[in-house]
Amino acid sequence: MTIIINNKSGIPIYEQIYTQIKNAIINDSFKEDDPLPSIRSLAKDLRISVITTKRAYDELEKDGFIYTVAGKGCFVAAKNVELLRENNLKLIEDHLSESIQLARSCNLSVDDLKQMIDVLSEEGNYE
Repeated sequence: MTIIINNKSGIPIYEQIYTQIKNAIINDSFKEDDPLPSIRSLAKDLRISVITTKRAYDELEKDGFIYTVAGKGCFVAAKNVELLRENNLKLIEDHLSESIQLARSCNLSVDDLKQMIDVLSEEGNYE
């Protein structure tokens, strides 16, 4: 597993680790019950604090992407499709809220936004 840390981004390192592992799980790069690198070995490989790696793993476990077996390590949890859907819906809502705020600053109406979505959907063949 390759994790790339960007020290110049404004995103905390634990969040970069969390996002990259989560995306690998969602995209089926990891399968259910696959072992993850140990917290210590990942920290050593990335040359970061064990505490930072532990925080990323704790967040992944809290969100249901991995589980821990005492003395054995961390493993990929079964995908909770409904949880993934809810996470994606939340992201969509956040992006739409930002779009609405931006549209208001440009004096665009909701109908204008709907038209933009229709045009973009047709161009990208999203159905």
